[in-house]
Amino acid sequence: MQLDCAGIKVDISSPQVMGVLNVTPDSFSDGGRFVDPDIAVNHAEKMVEAGAMFVDIGGESTRPGAQPVSLDEETRRVIPVIEKLRQRDLPAVICVDTSKAEIMRHAVEAGAGMINDVYALKKEHALQTAADLNVPVCLMHMQGTPGTMQKNPGYKNVVEDVYFFLQDRIRHCIEAGLGREKLLVDPGFGFGKTLQQNLSLLKHLAEFGKFDVPVLAGLSRKSMIGAILDKEVDQRLAGSMTMACFALSAGVSILRVHDVDETVDAVRIFSAIRDAD
Repeated sequence: MQLDCAGIKVDISSPQVMGVLNVTPDSFSDGGRFVDPDIAVNHAEKMVEAGAMFVDIGGESTRPGAQPVSLDEETRRVIPVIEKLRQRDLPAVICVDTSKAEIMRHAVEAGAGMINDVYALKKEHALQTAADLNVPVCLMHMQGTPGTMQKNPGYKNVVEDVYFFLQDRIRHCIEAGLGREKLLVDPGFGFGKTLQQNLSLLKHLAEFGKFDVPVLAGLSRKSMIGAILDKEVDQRLAGSMTMACFALSAGVSILRVHDVDETVDAVRIFSAIRDAD
């Protein structure tokens, strides 16, 4: 299966790696490291050299408790980085991590080939804008907002609730003119879920393959790993790799990660085992 990202075609019949590039001062893992556009671009190049097929650029933190930023501020953070990366002509897809319709449009005009939206195109004008832009969109589940999502999240059945939410968003997208071939889903690990809810989602991750669209999983360095292992963000590599491999065994197509080198190695080992006679 191929994903057409504004002319860059990605074979997702084999798992792919998406490198995280937060150009924010307050993201949970790398906040403040890549606010300078030149430093951000250099880091993106290193991730692509290490094997990332996607670079996900976000200008608004979505960590628990994060506050929204203005349209102007997000534009100032994100668009120059996309423009510089486009000039480098990297053999990878530039993905914009945003929920704002205006940022989506400006980013695609600047060279982005994919949209990653934690609100699943529910914000004002986002759905129709994405349909007009006609690039792939990842629809993520989140209960509440980044500012409130970890305040007593509750579900009747977390797997069923997330499943039906994403099913409904896929339906709305198709009705708006976004073809199924342009859609991806992300259960939203850590976005309005307790530790046990996250683990239930991960255990039943294969269920989301029933949508017949690629599944993206963002598990890298998440707080649930810290809760299990009692380790800080920069000590969660082994836990991240373990969860990544479990996600691959459940059929995930794209892993969104901070540690690209190590994840690419894990994907290569997994693929070699999977494809052996």
